[in-house]
Amino acid sequence: MSSSTPVARRVRTLALPLGVLTIAFLAVALPPYLGLDPARARLAVPEDVPWFYPALVAHIGFGSIALLTASLQVWPWLRRTHPAVHRWSGRAYLALGVLPGGVAVLAVAPFAQTGGATGQVANTMLALLWLGTAVAGYRAARARRFDQHREWMVRSVALTFSIVANRPWSMLCIAVFAPEVMSGGPVDPAALAQAVGVSMWLSWVVNLLVAEYWLNRTRNRRGRRQVPAAGDRRPAAVAT
Repeated sequence: MSSSTPVARRVRTLALPLGVLTIAFLAVALPPYLGLDPARARLAVPEDVPWFYPALVAHIGFGSIALLTASLQVWPWLRRTHPAVHRWSGRAYLALGVLPGGVAVLAVAPFAQTGGATGQVANTMLALLWLGTAVAGYRAARARRFDQHREWMVRSVALTFSIVANRPWSMLCIAVFAPEVMSGGPVDPAALAQAVGVSMWLSWVVNLLVAEYWLNRTRNRRGRRQVPAAGDRRPAAVAT
């Protein structure tokens, strides 16, 4: 993708805001887990699942690497001027971020109490798609199918940032489905779990829909640029 296209300019300007958003998010989200104290976890830790908290901390750590390196992956200037840095940050995104982080989600999601069964299914599906899109992007790059590689990585990065999108979605869903949490009234645990579970679905489904919309627009724009104007068409060579 040429850096002179409007699409590339938009992605280039997106890299810095994503990096700033990531740092701000991690500054708020990480501190409760730095002391490795289950009592400070923002999620309920089931006592009968001994690996839950270690897997949760592992997911948070590897997910933080995925967020930081994802910001580098959507920076066209870095890819164009420092391809080696782009490749190595991509490998770190996959090997030190998505792969171990996704496996950790699969260990945590079926036993998470927050969000109930709705949240468990949402996070399990997210983990599978997160792993699948990143691996597909890596395989496409290895096969030098770079257009496919970029499309898969756009999807993967959209899923990576679902954890950030979940914060506003959860506040909105709680305000709609369990407003008592904000008003201080008696809270229905089932309604609260449903609200949190719905927000977990929205956090990655909406991100993925936006990514697909963006990809479809870029394909259409690229196709229009490649179709020659009527006056530019040259007559086919006549066989002799």
